[in-house]
Amino acid sequence: MDNPAIARLDAAIGRVERAIAARRAADALLERRHATLKATMAQAVAALDAIIANDAATEGND
Repeated sequence: MDNPAIARLDAAIGRVERAIAARRAADALLERRHATLKATMAQAVAALDAIIANDAATEGND
Protein backbone atom coordinates (compact mmCIF):
# COMPACT_ATOMS: atom_id res chain seq x y z
CA MET A 1 0.00 0.00 0.00
CA ASP A 2 1.40 3.37 -1.04
CA ASN A 3 1.23 6.20 1.48
CA PRO A 4 0.82 9.61 -0.20
CA ALA A 5 2.37 11.40 2.78
CA ILE A 6 5.55 9.35 2.46
CA ALA A 7 5.63 10.00 -1.27
CA ARG A 8 5.32 13.74 -0.65
CA LEU A 9 8.10 13.59 1.96
CA ASP A 10 10.35 11.69 -0.45
CA ALA A 11 9.66 14.28 -3.15
CA ALA A 12 10.40 17.12 -0.74
CA ILE A 13 13.66 15.48 0.35
CA GLY A 14 14.63 15.10 -3.30
CA ARG A 15 13.96 18.81 -3.93
CA VAL A 16 16.03 19.81 -0.90
CA GLU A 17 18.91 17.57 -1.98
CA ARG A 18 18.85 19.04 -5.50
CA ALA A 19 18.77 22.58 -4.07
CA ILE A 20 21.76 21.79 -1.85
CA ALA A 21 23.69 20.36 -4.79
CA ALA A 22 22.89 23.42 -6.91
CA ARG A 23 23.96 25.74 -4.11
CA ARG A 24 27.26 23.89 -3.67
CA ALA A 25 27.93 24.13 -7.40
CA ALA A 26 27.14 27.87 -7.35
CA ASP A 27 29.41 28.36 -4.33
CA ALA A 28 32.26 26.51 -6.06
CA LEU A 29 31.82 28.65 -9.17
CA LEU A 30 31.82 31.81 -7.07
CA GLU A 31 35.00 30.70 -5.28
CA ARG A 32 36.76 30.10 -8.62
CA ARG A 33 35.61 33.46 -9.97
CA HIS A 34 36.76 35.20 -6.78
CA ALA A 35 40.20 33.57 -6.98
CA THR A 36 40.53 34.60 -10.63
CA LEU A 37 39.49 38.17 -9.84
CA LYS A 38 41.88 38.34 -6.88
CA ALA A 39 44.80 37.15 -9.02
CA THR A 40 43.93 39.57 -11.81
CA MET A 41 43.67 42.48 -9.38
CA ALA A 42 47.02 41.54 -7.81
CA GLN A 43 48.62 41.62 -11.26
CA ALA A 44 47.02 44.99 -12.03
CA VAL A 45 48.19 46.50 -8.75
CA ALA A 46 51.70 45.16 -9.32
CA ALA A 47 51.72 46.69 -12.81
CA LEU A 48 50.56 50.03 -11.39
CA ASP A 49 53.23 49.84 -8.70
CA ALA A 50 55.86 49.28 -11.39
CA ILE A 51 54.59 52.23 -13.41
CA ILE A 52 54.61 54.48 -10.35
CA ALA A 53 58.09 53.33 -9.37
CA ASN A 54 59.38 53.89 -12.91
CA ASP A 55 57.78 57.34 -13.04
CA ALA A 56 59.30 58.27 -9.68
CA ALA A 57 62.72 57.10 -10.86
CA THR A 58 62.56 59.14 -14.08
CA GLU A 59 61.40 62.27 -12.25
CA GLY A 60 64.61 62.20 -10.25
CA ASN A 61 66.64 62.19 -13.50
CA ASP A 62 65.11 65.39 -14.92
